[in-house]
Amino acid sequence: MASIEPGKSILELDELMQLLPHRYPMLMVDRLTEIRAGDSAIGIKNISYNEQFFQGHFPQKPVMPGVLIIEAMAQAAAAFVSYTEDLDVEGKIVLFMGVDKARFRRPVVPGDQLKIHVRTAHKRPPVWKFEGIAMVDDQRVAEAQFAAMLAKAS
Repeated sequence: MASIEPGKSILELDELMQLLPHRYPMLMVDRLTEIRAGDSAIGIKNISYNEQFFQGHFPQKPVMPGVLIIEAMAQAAAAFVSYTEDLDVEGKIVLFMGVDKARFRRPVVPGDQLKIHVRTAHKRPPVWKFEGIAMVDDQRVAEAQFAAMLAKAS
């Protein structure tokens, strides 16, 4: 596993990249905060006009695609579980198994800071179920329940 100090309540970008295989432009989490082992964490994604997806969604009125908000939830959850449960992620990948009850309340646009609250709803390794809520300025912008599993990459 990555050499990240145990028991931290904040993980910075370089530490997240030790836990997640994603890289720009698909890395959707900049920081993980308020980490509570076995329970929850908050992922932070700063939304910039320079995000690659804004080139086509939509050039005249940029809106972050809802599916990428859910991807950000999944990445925050994967990093949270990998770190707090000290999982060996070397040679493994976290795969979506399902998304339920996804709702989008308002658009996420350049300049927003997405706060992604993720909570473990159920776990039986290698499968975890999560609840995610995305907020901007204390206003709910999206929510979903989702399941993922840790699998060998090859």
